Amino acid sequence: MLSSPPLPTIKTKAALGEQLFNEKILSKDSTLSCASCHIPAYAFADTLAFSKGVGNKLTGRNTPSVLNMKNRPYYFWDGRAASLEEQALMPIKNPDEMALPIEEAVQRLKASKTYRALFNRIFGEAPSAASLASALAAYEKTLETVDSRFDDWSNDIKEFSPAEERGRVLFVGDKAKCFDCHRMEDFTMDEFKNIGLYNAQDLNDAGLYNITKKESDKGKFKTPGLRNVAVTAPYMHNGMFKTLEEVIDYYDNPKLKVPNAINRDETFKQPLGLTNDEKKDLLAFLQSLTDKKFIRN
Repeated sequence: MLSSPPLPTIKTKAALGEQLFNEKILSKDSTLSCASCHIPAYAFADTLAFSKGVGNKLTGRNTPSVLNMKNRPYYFWDGRAASLEEQALMPIKNPDEMALPIEEAVQRLKASKTYRALFNRIFGEAPSAASLASALAAYEKTLETVDSRFDDWSNDIKEFSPAEERGRVLFVGDKAKCFDCHRMEDFTMDEFKNIGLYNAQDLNDAGLYNITKKESDKGKFKTPGLRNVAVTAPYMHNGMFKTLEEVIDYYDNPKLKVPNAINRDETFKQPLGLTNDEKKDLLAFLQSLTDKKFIRN
């Protein structure tokens, strides 16, 4: 029997989407939901380098957070989805993730008296692939976070600590160069960059190239937003860095970690020359981007 809440409690498309986000019948063996890998306590990211799908199959890339996705122009590390509605169905049918054909997912929803009633109430029709995608996307669009220490500083509510302020100046300045890629409200320009994590050997995920087949796109991945970054470890498309300290060390001198990178963008070819104190300050600023509900004391 489905573990659904009483019918009267769900009256909006987003509320239905939240129920579906946590619904395990949308996986082949009814063991996983979207929330199994997009864990709410960790800013809707996973804690593993590669998530475990149905049958403990490992996903091909690190699971990113689904927070602050409302204004993104494309989704996934390689940008293969152009909308949240398109993105929402892909993990369900991916054989390494939830492994359930969308047609079967829809039939399961139709077989549920509760879901038939809910979809009829909200969409005026029986469950369909389009309404399933629409509900999931509606919920994901509500997952915006704007209550961090950075937001308090930005709204003149509280001052930064000296370390956070020094880190902010580094972040936007010419030495650390973070602002070149991580700006705007969600700290991303929504661009694709090759930061040097592709060498066609041990690092052989070609990223955007797999979609476009352009040689110049080899090793490029979508620049993620940095809100809540302190609680979404591990980092990068392959989860190769366990801590933010490791991330900062990598950007300080990428060639030390991956000397034989292919097609590395110019921005990442020269060492930054950050001191240990500057790295600590930069870390303090990055931690200030975490929404207060995710901060663990």
